[in-house]
Amino acid sequence: MEKKNFAFDKMNFILLAIGMAIVVIGFILMSGSGSNEEAFNPEIFSARRIKVAPIVCFAGFAFIVYGIMHKPKTTENESTPTQAEENKEQQ
Repeated sequence: MEKKNFAFDKMNFILLAIGMAIVVIGFILMSGSGSNEEAFNPEIFSARRIKVAPIVCFAGFAFIVYGIMHKPKTTENESTPTQAEENKEQQ
């Protein structure tokens, strides 16, 4: 039975999940009550909402990009399709 070669391996999916969790944490940090017509809430301009949360979200998106670009490691026993075809031709 041939092993199928996928673009992503288990590590890529783990990195993507971690990145998505970081983005969700960033959006949670941005959340909170807002101002309305009756009362002004100065908390909407807190450092957590306008500085920390966007940086956390950006870091999460960067981590997702790294998870996508991360190249799966191949073992010595595995051969690329081109090498397998060359071996068949030599036999």
